[in-house]
Amino acid sequence: MEHREETTTLISGDKVAGTNVYNAAGERLGEIHDVMLDKLSGHVAYAVMSFGGFLGLGEKYHPLPWSALDYDTDKGGYVVNLSREQLEGAPVYAEDAPPRWNREYEQDIHDYYGISPYWTGPLPR
Repeated sequence: MEHREETTTLISGDKVAGTNVYNAAGERLGEIHDVMLDKLSGHVAYAVMSFGGFLGLGEKYHPLPWSALDYDTDKGGYVVNLSREQLEGAPVYAEDAPPRWNREYEQDIHDYYGISPYWTGPLPR
């Protein structure tokens, strides 16, 4: 049986990494660096977007609630309703200084974006 990394509705995590992220105006903001999964539900909780830097140097990583992203088949990437300025002020970390992924940090992410935490409501899509 052939291994497939993508179907009509599913995609493997390693193929999500590197996918471009755009704002609603079509401006490229960055790309997906990684995804964070909720171990209990199995759902994607966050997309970690790389933003800034040049040739991988000085990049910052922005965790975005997965529910903030919409996939646009025409663009072949994800669209968020955020401006570059909003991302510049968002929770961020450097590769050599990853955050403590605890509920306090996660709550800060959700508060910044004004999105209900995935653990308090319906399961994320």
